[in-house]
Amino acid sequence: MSPELQNVINWFLSKDSMSPKKLQKLLYYAYSWTLTLENEDSEELENRLFEEDFEAWVHGPVIPDVYFEYRNYGYQNIPKKDFSPDLPEEIEDILEQVWEEYGEFTGNELETITHKEDPWRNARKGYNPIERCNEKISDIDIFNYYIQQVEYID
Repeated sequence: MSPELQNVINWFLSKDSMSPKKLQKLLYYAYSWTLTLENEDSEELENRLFEEDFEAWVHGPVIPDVYFEYRNYGYQNIPKKDFSPDLPEEIEDILEQVWEEYGEFTGNELETITHKEDPWRNARKGYNPIERCNEKISDIDIFNYYIQQVEYID
């Protein structure tokens, strides 16, 4: 697990205790928003929050390393951390926005939201709803989907 990913995990866990599923979905939105807001277009997606990719699992976007790190918690909450890592201001701002937008939702509610969005759906094309899938969710799909949301808000 990259240090960047570990820092983002610790940042979210400093906000509150949460289920592994909720953590995964918050990581996904943090990654997606950063990819969208910190890059000019889908041709050059060099500014990523961390290097790990998301896979389109049955229950939504998942980083396998994070799953294996926290799977022993099952449906129980991962304890809240007492510290928050020092992150660049622009990243901290994005994480705060993601927390404000999605922090109130449960892991199951966030799963439902991701299931309605194109990046996860596109990666799962050809798979039935309960079939195991390790397809990577495309950064281009993420950028193209969320940039439309940003433009819609403007």
